[in-house]
Amino acid sequence: MEQERVQIADFWIGEGAPFTIISGPCVIEGEEHALAAAYFLKELTSRLGIQFIYKSSYDKANRLSHSSFRGPGLEKGLRILERVQREVGVPVLTDVHSVEEAKATGEVCDVLQIPAMLCRQTDLTVAAARTGRVVNVKKGQFMAPWDMKNILQKVVESGSRKLFVTERGTTFGYNNLVSDMRSIPLLAENGFPVCYDASHSVQIPGGHGGSSSGDRRFIPTLASAAVAAGCSIIFIESHPHPEKAKSDSASVFPFEEMETLLVRLLKLHEVAIGAPVAV
Repeated sequence: MEQERVQIADFWIGEGAPFTIISGPCVIEGEEHALAAAYFLKELTSRLGIQFIYKSSYDKANRLSHSSFRGPGLEKGLRILERVQREVGVPVLTDVHSVEEAKATGEVCDVLQIPAMLCRQTDLTVAAARTGRVVNVKKGQFMAPWDMKNILQKVVESGSRKLFVTERGTTFGYNNLVSDMRSIPLLAENGFPVCYDASHSVQIPGGHGGSSSGDRRFIPTLASAAVAAGCSIIFIESHPHPEKAKSDSASVFPFEEMETLLVRLLKLHEVAIGAPVAV
């Protein structure tokens, strides 16, 4: 099935679109920290000719432990994201967790993301769709790829076709996730762009007892496999100093390794779409 084209800011995503990266620190750690991260990623992606969407969360509401850092909250977080959007000149994406948050976030952000754990929450999905913003629905770790058609249909029936869907791994026993790359063409059969989240797919849920662990070594492997499988949008949370990251430190990718990885993914994307490649 041919994919619909979805416009985000001044570019579009979908089958045949240029390679696109969604990246940024997992959670907003401060205003200047967010701006510096966005400027770094904007410069890198612009130089490589890659479309870029900045991602960071104002509230990590689905933390395992009550003591985990959650972020600055809705009001302050949206103010920071709006500044990133305005000053850096990039579209921004963030998670929403309730109908009220969707309405407020829709006034600022270019893309509203439905977290994987909440993908079956009808009221949240409908509220996000009705903002008129692009909606990214993350496939739940407990969902089969063919069952996501029902979730995506909720967005469509709410009056919007501005959406894409993200694969982020599937629960495989306790404290483990596995990525089945067959999911990418299966999700594409719904007719909307497909993204692959290489960061959350390497998580080890609950691996630290009170928080999730992960193994970022496998981000390049999984991201490469996803691009080869036909995915033109890759989601990689990144950080200037992963060991100091306030959220998901084990699965965010270091800034210093981003260029090497993006060059690799860009070349794979060119091969996947049949573009001429120098050998």
